[in-house]
Amino acid sequence: MMQRRNLLTVIAAGAVASPVFAAENKGALAPAEEPPKRDKKILFVITSHSDLGKTGKKTGYWLSEVTHPWKILKDAGYEIDFVSPKGGACAFEGDDPSDPVNKEFSQDMVYQKKINFTLKPSDIKPDEYAAIYYAGGHGAMWDFPDNKELAAIASKIYTNGGVVASVCHGAAGLINIKLPNGTYLINGKKINSFTDSEEEAVNLKNVVPFSLETKLKAQHAHFEKSDNFQTHCVVNDRVITGQNPMSAAAVGSAIKNALDS
Repeated sequence: MMQRRNLLTVIAAGAVASPVFAAENKGALAPAEEPPKRDKKILFVITSHSDLGKTGKKTGYWLSEVTHPWKILKDAGYEIDFVSPKGGACAFEGDDPSDPVNKEFSQDMVYQKKINFTLKPSDIKPDEYAAIYYAGGHGAMWDFPDNKELAAIASKIYTNGGVVASVCHGAAGLINIKLPNGTYLINGKKINSFTDSEEEAVNLKNVVPFSLETKLKAQHAHFEKSDNFQTHCVVNDRVITGQNPMSAAAVGSAIKNALDS
């Protein structure tokens, strides 16, 4: 069921909590050491599209595909920015209130502001980023593939030695990324994404505008996949892709490892 964040409500809820100061509790443990801040940031791309084809239903980005990589990369010291094709607030789905990472994200006021006021592609300076990550959600199938501004940003980050990553339907953003020599980024690379079989399993094969698996293969990617809804993450020459929401944390860890290597 589609859910939207109410940023003001979240801020108000956080404002009533009383701060607890370690100085008032001599037996308190010292706060955990903060990870070192990284020189460059990581750019998360989320969809602005909210209509699920002609079904009359709503879609957007898939929440855990944002929160789980966010948690891993934030804890590693990376600052994360959010961009969407239109900028501003974006619809989402897949919220699981029992997920502790989702809860942590919902209580982080810095990132609640960032996710509710996403940047536009024209706001982005690619040289500031070590990696770009396309989060999934069915909405990405409509507004990721043909967005030339986002493709140019990703190409620049990759050309600078950075990482280009995606999970699930986020791989729609990789389809038309071209490198300076005119070749497509995914040409000849091992790639994965939400599969045709998974699309059938959720009864949306005839709703999405195209088959993502087929389109990636048509761009001469070497498509890899596991059984439906199993974790599968592929790393190939600074291009990192995950198959489905279950793969989001693995993609986040792979981005971190690639940047640390």
